Amino acid sequence: MKDLVFEEIEKNAPKEEPARQLYFIEALRSFVEMKKGEGYEAKAMVSVIGCQMSAKDGEKLQGILEEAGYQSTESEEEADVILFTTCTVRENANQKLYGRIGQLKHLYKKNKDMVIGITGCMMQEKDEVETIQKKYPYVHLIFGTHNIYKLAELLLEALISKERKVETWEDTNLIVENLPSKRKYPFRASVNISFGCNNFCTYCIVPYVRGREKSRDSREIVKECEALVRDGVKEIMLLGQNVNSYGLDREEELSFPELLRAVAKIPGLRRIRFMTPNPKDFSEELLSVIQEYENICNHIHLPLQSGSTNILKRMNRHYTKESYLSLLRKIKERLPELGLTTDIIVGFPGETEEDFQDTLDVVREAQFDSAFTFQYSKRSGTPAAKWDAVDEKIVSERFQRLLDTVRESSKEREGKYLGKVMEVLVEERNTENNMLTGRLENNILVHFEGGERLLGEIVPVKLEKSMGFYYYGSVV
Repeated sequence: MKDLVFEEIEKNAPKEEPARQLYFIEALRSFVEMKKGEGYEAKAMVSVIGCQMSAKDGEKLQGILEEAGYQSTESEEEADVILFTTCTVRENANQKLYGRIGQLKHLYKKNKDMVIGITGCMMQEKDEVETIQKKYPYVHLIFGTHNIYKLAELLLEALISKERKVETWEDTNLIVENLPSKRKYPFRASVNISFGCNNFCTYCIVPYVRGREKSRDSREIVKECEALVRDGVKEIMLLGQNVNSYGLDREEELSFPELLRAVAKIPGLRRIRFMTPNPKDFSEELLSVIQEYENICNHIHLPLQSGSTNILKRMNRHYTKESYLSLLRKIKERLPELGLTTDIIVGFPGETEEDFQDTLDVVREAQFDSAFTFQYSKRSGTPAAKWDAVDEKIVSERFQRLLDTVRESSKEREGKYLGKVMEVLVEERNTENNMLTGRLENNILVHFEGGERLLGEIVPVKLEKSMGFYYYGSVV
């Protein structure tokens, strides 16, 4: 039952979005200002568990909170609101969240005004929501991926009523634009171009928790990118579960290469990246656009998952070992200086030694600059979770052989840029060695000495020492 005070506030709320949420942000701000008079500190912490999509959700939550009068903090002890944006791709991510929530019990006992909230992919699973409700009574706010934009409305109701607020939706066609967002870096930003996924890989829970694919209006995407550039952003990452299929769900919408071209034409935008493309629909047109515009970074993250056609079929990936290698040859022919990274899963159900050897074959030919490698982890709710697992000792042994092969196959590219002067986007100061750290456009890390004034700048750096996957250099 809704609190009578909240009902009174809600009466005057607009029905349409985003006007409704802007109204609730202002109402939350007024409520927070009133509580400050009672000694309320109004500090909030957003903790991200998961992928870049989850990190982008975290930026939206942080932006709404700051607009509503909350001061950001990284201290759980100081926080009056703690929000977790969650991942559920692997079950150990769920366990990580439970560990974090369990540790907050003693803080809640000290501060009964504290609101602990959980959102993101994990909260799209009914079993997990029920577990949270049953085992963690001090978690007062639960919402999912489809209504993250409603944070101010949901939080205000939880604060006023002092009761648990749970609101998760199975799906929605609504995409709410133009709400506050707080970037981690002032010079770099991520921009969602689509939400959800239609691929239904047999190991992946994402389509079930984020819903079917929904593309944003291309005009809104370009407007957002233009505004970011005006705000000082030098690098933009276009995000989607499968960027290649952008626009297929909307009539008269641009294709992904056309969208990429439109963003590349924005004056002042120095770098553009995108993640993640699916090899099954990586087009000639996309390659042409990458070649055409210098500000599109010379880096592609192209997930392999397995080099075995048999396993790829079981994964429902819709490409083969041969088609993947053919695409790689074409990409390397057109973009010889390209930085190439990938994802690989070892020990998928049914994987034989022959299947694994096919994966090693692809790794040797591809010579990836780096690879994100994973031992298969059963994910409840996916088709693959019901299949017989490969013996853990075999998976562990194959995983080590894969790591060795990735290192060996990338050696030919190690030190390739030694002695060259290349542009680096300076990201942060490395706390371990007190050097600045940044990335080349091909995504390779570079460490070098320099002052704080260089943070956020793109500077020429001479690469003087190769350390395999990264370089040491000096500013020219």
